[in-house]
Amino acid sequence: MDAKRIALYRRIEQARNSRVLVYFTGDRPGLETKMASEVLDYFVHHLDSIRVVDRITLILYTRGGETLSAWSLANLLRTFCNTLEIIIPAKCHSAGTLLCLGADNLVMTKQATLGPIDPSVNTPLNPQLPGGQPIARVPVSVEDVTAFLEQAREALGHEPIGQIFERLTQEVHPLVLGNTYRARSQIRMLGRRLLSNHMDRQENIDKILDFLCSESGSHDYTIYRREARDLLGLPIETPSWEFNYLLKELYDNIAAELELTIPFDLNSVLGGSDQAQYTFRRALIESVSGGAHKFVSEGVISRQRVEIQPGVTGETLGDQRLFEGWRFYDAEVTKQPE
Repeated sequence: MDAKRIALYRRIEQARNSRVLVYFTGDRPGLETKMASEVLDYFVHHLDSIRVVDRITLILYTRGGETLSAWSLANLLRTFCNTLEIIIPAKCHSAGTLLCLGADNLVMTKQATLGPIDPSVNTPLNPQLPGGQPIARVPVSVEDVTAFLEQAREALGHEPIGQIFERLTQEVHPLVLGNTYRARSQIRMLGRRLLSNHMDRQENIDKILDFLCSESGSHDYTIYRREARDLLGLPIETPSWEFNYLLKELYDNIAAELELTIPFDLNSVLGGSDQAQYTFRRALIESVSGGAHKFVSEGVISRQRVEIQPGVTGETLGDQRLFEGWRFYDAEVTKQPE
């Protein structure tokens, strides 16, 4: 961890009177990562170094991931603190939004966004992706299935629902449809239990879940802080100008390391060479006392010339992945060049 980021974490801890944890899952085009249950052990390491405290601040950036990882992480964090707050510097969608429902307080910058928590089902029985590899499957959105049935009832009110459902099973395996029903019930149950940690009024909880699970209309719908606060009633805090600038400085530092805005392109890695090694940091979990865990991909890209037909040659690029996984970097501060 570099000295600048350590200093920023300490300034945030002082400003919030809390201990800071940072979790970024990168969305760099071509090298996307997502929230997953494998990170729970790494969080335990950081929380053990922090110990039980009054307040924990999680700085979160993610486009989503596994529903149950968000649920487990929210409950794990709460066992180490009395008050859990989450700071959202930019994107916090899908499973990230579900995790936010378990926080007592949400700090959102002006560009921060939440999103719907309608999950998609991915199983080997999902429909095959047209034109894709044999193992490529189309994710089945839980709310898309529900919307289809509701639309069919309206358009074909005279037709028995059994016939409509039979048509659907011709396109989507019945076990996948059963899985979508279970996922829909589960996401509402998890959201309700997380919100109940800090909300008493059942009608407020229902309003939030109805919007996040179905009424938002699209999984790509973005929810800015004004809508999250005024329309949904989530516990949103607007940071001061000074604190917002501090968060921007931190976000820019991490975004530069993860290269969030630079699409992964094999040719750009190679440059003018025929072979090049690479190391990409794609996600991170950090704290002042616990150091850093970073998800890393390492490999070799090579340019190869192949014969397309007699007398005609072409070029192909190979990506040999040598390592992919989490690496630990201790809490010692890496000195910056003078």
